[in-house]
Amino acid sequence: MLNRRQFLAASGWAGASLALSGLVTAAGGVQADDPALDANTFHGLRRYARTAFGNIAYVEQGHGAAALFLHGFPLNGFQWRGALPRLAPYRRCIAPDFLGMGYTQVAEGQAVGPDDQVGMLLALMDTLGIASADVVANDSGGAVAQLLLARHPERVRTLLLTNCDTEIDSPPPALLPVIALAREGRFVEEWLGRWHADRTLARSAEGIGGMCYADAANPSDEAIDTYFGPLLSTQQRTDRAHAYAIALSRNALGGTAEALRASRAPVRVVWGMADTIFAPKNVDYLEAAFGNSRGIRRLVGSKLFWPEERPDVIAREAMVLWNTWTPVAMRR
Repeated sequence: MLNRRQFLAASGWAGASLALSGLVTAAGGVQADDPALDANTFHGLRRYARTAFGNIAYVEQGHGAAALFLHGFPLNGFQWRGALPRLAPYRRCIAPDFLGMGYTQVAEGQAVGPDDQVGMLLALMDTLGIASADVVANDSGGAVAQLLLARHPERVRTLLLTNCDTEIDSPPPALLPVIALAREGRFVEEWLGRWHADRTLARSAEGIGGMCYADAANPSDEAIDTYFGPLLSTQQRTDRAHAYAIALSRNALGGTAEALRASRAPVRVVWGMADTIFAPKNVDYLEAAFGNSRGIRRLVGSKLFWPEERPDVIAREAMVLWNTWTPVAMRR
């Protein structure tokens, strides 16, 4: 049975969802058939922000209040190519590439662990003139988002969290072979390199497709090129990708529970229940993890990288979350 707080939260969310579904359909902004950005367009939109952490690659669309989209491993901002055009009418949507991933140019000697990613995001926000942002995150990007919320709650307006690390599951057991290969300097070449060379293998049950995507057609050829190409392009980038993976061996979320429970930013969790990387137990944990939880939505049949496959869900969930945020709610 729902307690009073849970009932009110669920009722409010359902009401907002119904009201907003008509609004966004009439406005023509968030539609299931809105086209995703293709690779050429996405590459053409890429910009670089000069920071002490390096030149941070990011793609930006839209105007107004900022929204940050934090990708998973070993992906980059291209993961959000479907969500950005759907949400650009409502937010200044920014999808950066993490240190050690994608097209970001990391400063010499700069570490690339989760703590460093938080520092990079703060520097990026300052460079772009962003005081606070709505954050949407997946996979290892979700761990960084939780750290950002725990340590700098004033910089996070709302958080839409999808399958990712939690304090009780970081790193997940499924990631341990990746970390072990990265320590030996073999992961990028032996896994990503093989998938880059053999697209059928990449989409097979033994590849990233079978492990992380529900649609057997994913990842697409252009996604494989965009994700893995940069990490294979130079030894320096390969080494930094290995450093990224190795840094995930430490549970960066350890000790964050109290700060997350004390946070007042509205947090919505949408979880793909067919995930083979993060266990279903994480959903129950996250349901009580945040001080201003806006509930959990479970997606049957969806895997880790479902935000790439279902950007319409990301867009609709984000719009409801953003439209239920008020300064008053933050002060309660």
